[in-house]
Amino acid sequence: MLLEYVSDSPSDTERISEDFAKTLNPGTVIAFLGNLGVGKTCFMRGLARGIGYKGDVTSPTFSIVNEYLGGRLPIFHFDMYRITSFEDLYSTGYFDYFDQNGIIAIEWSENISEILEDDTVFIEISPIDDTKRKIRIFTKDIAK
Repeated sequence: MLLEYVSDSPSDTERISEDFAKTLNPGTVIAFLGNLGVGKTCFMRGLARGIGYKGDVTSPTFSIVNEYLGGRLPIFHFDMYRITSFEDLYSTGYFDYFDQNGIIAIEWSENISEILEDDTVFIEISPIDDTKRKIRIFTKDIAK
């Protein structure tokens, strides 16, 4: 799978991700790639809305994981920025979330790249200018 988009604004990013969310199935793992401030949480807002979640979507920076329940599928939104070891990852409860047949979305996925499965969906967001973003959606086999 390889999809590429150019987003002209945060609302455009949310629309793109809302449409993409309609293609997701239980058990999907999404790994975000991109620097601070490129729009990963913005993409998550659209993703959650596309699944049918009605509440607020915020960065899980301080909570490690935010749970968005009540839509077509549950979404478990992780921030792995402070995860530096397998023990850190295990202590988050990360592996327990796989039993809940939802979507696992991971910001700062680079910190746990060695445990991501081949069917992980990567979403790479990179700035073009102050408002435009390039969004690439791909799986590991495309990345090689």
